[in-house]
Amino acid sequence: MTGPQFELQSGAGAADSFQRLWTPHRMAYIKGEGKPAKEAECPFCAVPELSDADGLIVARGESVYAVLNLYPYNSGHLMVVPYRHVADYTDLTDPETIELAMFTQHAMRAVRLASGAQGFNIGMNQGHVAGAGIAAHLHQHLVPRWGGDTNFMPVVGHTKVLPQLLGETRTLLAQAWEELARS
Repeated sequence: MTGPQFELQSGAGAADSFQRLWTPHRMAYIKGEGKPAKEAECPFCAVPELSDADGLIVARGESVYAVLNLYPYNSGHLMVVPYRHVADYTDLTDPETIELAMFTQHAMRAVRLASGAQGFNIGMNQGHVAGAGIAAHLHQHLVPRWGGDTNFMPVVGHTKVLPQLLGETRTLLAQAWEELARS
């Protein structure tokens, strides 16, 4: 590929062996736009007040809910979040811990049913220094994986190609979640 949009550049202005794929929409996330300035603005506290479709909520439990990530690493990337505003995993009550674990298992089954995921990355970033984008409210990530899903786009372009809109993904996962609950 040639042309000005694929011009090779580096920070020092010298050409290197990398082609650049620009994703300026990600800058809002990097700069922290939309992240809460104070606890009263926590998006994880606000989301449950929305409809499932508007909040991208896949399922609701008694003490936790499953919601799609607005900045997904892969299609179907969701999070299990306690309703209670708590920052640290050790601050969860036993019932919250159990429901968080059960929702994670159910989310894995629903994502497998809806999309045939072959594996998962599951985890929590505890604190800003550990990479938590919203450190004040605990949330566990569940990222579906498929053989070959790490292609040149994320490796070279540092971007993902998602084949589906978040609303469509939410609908598929919510349907799979319900189907599993009935069986």
